[in-house]
Amino acid sequence: MEIASNLPLILAFIGVGLLVGLPGTASAIGTANSAMTTIGALRKNPNAFGSYIVLSALPGTQGLYGFAGFFILQDLITSQMTLLQGAAILGGGLALGIAGLFSGIFQGRVCANGIDSIGSGNDVFGKTLILAVFPELYAIIAFAALFLIRGLI
Repeated sequence: MEIASNLPLILAFIGVGLLVGLPGTASAIGTANSAMTTIGALRKNPNAFGSYIVLSALPGTQGLYGFAGFFILQDLITSQMTLLQGAAILGGGLALGIAGLFSGIFQGRVCANGIDSIGSGNDVFGKTLILAVFPELYAIIAFAALFLIRGLI
């Protein structure tokens, strides 16, 4: 009986865990991939470290979206919440969690390729930034959807 009465909270906590955990994991993977590529590129072109650092940090934004998403939802998580509210938080957590997971990993790959190309002497910093925004867009859309979900609760 206790599980049934706490089901809304259980769903919400799972949603928040996914909301923070998946994009955070993706940011760790994306920034690590970019940073590992930077190490190799520094051997070829150490003067481009400023460009490398910007591109290495860019995949870290997905983790920030997940963390910010927690602050958007935290005041809704109470012992009086309804099953519908718990399900909405789970759905929002899944949406941002999955979108952040894939966009962070693949944005890291785009940035790593740009870093490698800059290390080889190509002037592609600006173009890499533009291309790296494409996977990020979907994490931003999921973050915006979280606002819309909150407005429905």
